[in-house]
Amino acid sequence: MNGYLTVRDTCPVCGEELYHQRADDGPAWATILVTGHLLAPLMLIVFEVFRPEGWMMALGFSIVFLLLALFLLPRLKGMFVAIQWAKRMYGFGGEDISHTNGT
Repeated sequence: MNGYLTVRDTCPVCGEELYHQRADDGPAWATILVTGHLLAPLMLIVFEVFRPEGWMMALGFSIVFLLLALFLLPRLKGMFVAIQWAKRMYGFGGEDISHTNGT
C-alpha cells in the first residue's frame, strides 16, 4: 500500500506490477460483512446483560463499528489484491480470457 487504501503501482521489494489489480468494492463489502457478523451477536449480548439506553447502544456500537471498519478495510483490500495475485487474475500472469475467441 502507498497510502491508506492506495495500492502501489509496483512492489518496492520484488518489482511485481500491481497497477492492474481490481479490488473494486470487494474490500468494502467484506468489511461490512465481517464487522456486522462480529457486532450483531455482541449487541444482543450487551442488550440482554446490561440493558443500556438505546442512544448509548447506538452511539457506542457506531463508534466500535467505525473503528473496526477503519482497521479492517486496508487489510481486506490487501487480501483481495493478494488473492488476485495468487490466482493469477486480472493481469497477474494469467491468460486474459476476454481476448480469446473461445477455441
